[in-house]
Amino acid sequence: MIPTVARITGTGRGLPSRIFTNDDFASIGIETSDEWIMERTGIHERRIASDTETTCWMAATASRQAMARAGVTAGEIDAIILSTATPDRLLPATAVDLQAELGATRAAAFDISAACSGWLYGLTVAEGMIASGAIDTALVVGAEKMSAIIDWKDRSTCVLFGDGSGAVVLQRNKSGERAGILSTFMRSDGCLANLLYRPDGGAAHPMTAEILENRTHLVKMAGREVFKHAVREMSEAADRALDSAKLRAADIDLLIPHQANTRIIEATAKHANISMDKVYVNVDRFGNTSSASIPIALDEVIEKKIVGPGSTVMMVAFGAGFTWASAIVRL
Repeated sequence: MIPTVARITGTGRGLPSRIFTNDDFASIGIETSDEWIMERTGIHERRIASDTETTCWMAATASRQAMARAGVTAGEIDAIILSTATPDRLLPATAVDLQAELGATRAAAFDISAACSGWLYGLTVAEGMIASGAIDTALVVGAEKMSAIIDWKDRSTCVLFGDGSGAVVLQRNKSGERAGILSTFMRSDGCLANLLYRPDGGAAHPMTAEILENRTHLVKMAGREVFKHAVREMSEAADRALDSAKLRAADIDLLIPHQANTRIIEATAKHANISMDKVYVNVDRFGNTSSASIPIALDEVIEKKIVGPGSTVMMVAFGAGFTWASAIVRL
């Protein structure tokens, strides 16, 4: 077996303290119920960040935990790759704020914007940088404050999302063993952009009082069409990852899908021929945390010892763009 280029040596997560349950929507005037939301999404609660729990704060919390578990200091990090659709500010990148917060003075730092697939995109980029010889150690983070960009008057979207961050330390594999990233896959289709997007507030349509009044700077989604494409694209991502790694579904110890809703997760698992007892689901506790969902879940399954050294984990995601991606890693 050919040794892998890079392996995950530490994981971490950073979560807001506030738990917002389905029953809490009544307090903000949303007519819904726990039964209605659970039936359609499988979500019971999510974390909602306070004003001080910024995207950078969540990312730093996750990063420090991942670094501690990897035994890596800030001065050893060569690159910080931060996936976020909710930067604390548009300029500069939130990654450089994270760099300053961590004191990672040697690191190149930049953001990736690929929505819910962004963390897997970042993992792929980091592996490539290690393979090229440019770096030895990368911090790959997904951090999202989705509560800042959803429409809290739109029942169809505000019940879906939550806030949080997950991080991993990725390092050059010097052991010669076949542990690490076995395969990755990325794709996108910009023709599907209007299925899940923020219409206004960017450079094409700068923020105005009218945009704020009309709430067109907030997330819009065509739920039925998103569901259809999400299942199709995540299924393709799973197939391609298995083919590239020369593995079968039976070789996978655990599937970690993007945590959008349980119906998408179940449909993806069925296509991949992986039973639900080998699929990790935490969408019921965190909702859709966009690009943070997979690294949060990865940290949980390692902490809970659901997987460990030698386990083979497949991760798949889809997101606005449309983007979709996958990776198979051996821990």
